[in-house]
Amino acid sequence: MQKFLGCTTVAAISLAFATEALATEWNVSLWGKRRAFTEHVEKLAELVSEKTNGEFTLNISYGGLSNNRENLDGISIGAFEMAQFCAGYHRDKNPSITVLELPFLGVETLEQERELSMALYDLPAVKEDLGRWNATLLMPSPMPQYNLVGMGEPPRSLEEFAGLSVRATGGIGAAMEAVGAVPTSMSATEVRQSLDSGVITAASFAPHAHMAFGTIENATWWTTNLNPGTVNCPVVANTDALNDLPDAYRDALLGSIDEALDHYVDYYTNETMKAWGPALDERGIERISYDPDALAAFEDAVAGPAAEAWIEDMSARGLPAQELYDFATSKLAELKGQ
Repeated sequence: MQKFLGCTTVAAISLAFATEALATEWNVSLWGKRRAFTEHVEKLAELVSEKTNGEFTLNISYGGLSNNRENLDGISIGAFEMAQFCAGYHRDKNPSITVLELPFLGVETLEQERELSMALYDLPAVKEDLGRWNATLLMPSPMPQYNLVGMGEPPRSLEEFAGLSVRATGGIGAAMEAVGAVPTSMSATEVRQSLDSGVITAASFAPHAHMAFGTIENATWWTTNLNPGTVNCPVVANTDALNDLPDAYRDALLGSIDEALDHYVDYYTNETMKAWGPALDERGIERISYDPDALAAFEDAVAGPAAEAWIEDMSARGLPAQELYDFATSKLAELKGQ
């Protein structure tokens, strides 16, 4: 009997070690704090854990693993297995996806942004581009068109942007430069202090970020319809880590992306945007709207030249830039026609 118990105990211990060996934890590098922008990652972690009975977990860190501008570098060396970043933070490192940051590209909804990004991420040229960093694109972080909050006297016409220092990255920066503003690129976590101290006069963000990073706390005005564009902020996995996952874990991860994005779009629409108007009202922030004809002229002056410059620049780097741009615009037209 004693011998039997001993064998049983050894078997139980062996089973415990075997179960422990199967458990996998990925570190995920985000920044700031939990907000609409990270809800799909949070949901992904929840779904993966549920589907694997807690054996595969995503350990999400907000700023504890890397600076937001260095997340792609961290992925490349395997410092962590998953991360979120924004293409405009380092355009030279991910040039292919910056086509989605061109000003006045014409994306109108979160759903269009989602579908367009996922389609572009699947192109061989884009996979090869991010592959240089040992990164596999998993999903975008769809955001509405950016607009500005600012301090002091608001620019009531587009001409009054001349000379204003504005936090604006990527194609949004190019658009603001076209109306005489002085675009400055800085990470999201630096914006509130820069705005409050007068380093910049205004900041471009989507509504969730204006609330999350506190830019509306001392702001006096908000542009309702400038809509110069948005930024593309994908979630990526370290390719080696993804390939090394057991099939069941990889299936749980990749098979949860659509549901995670569904949750994200629903949360942004029904939580964030419903809170945005009251947040402006509570702080007495003036809404500034621009004449439609002036905005149309603004778009005409900016969109074409920006696209042409992007194609020329990226072609010189060896990217199939014209093909990427044509794909993005034709795919978007298809989505709008559905």
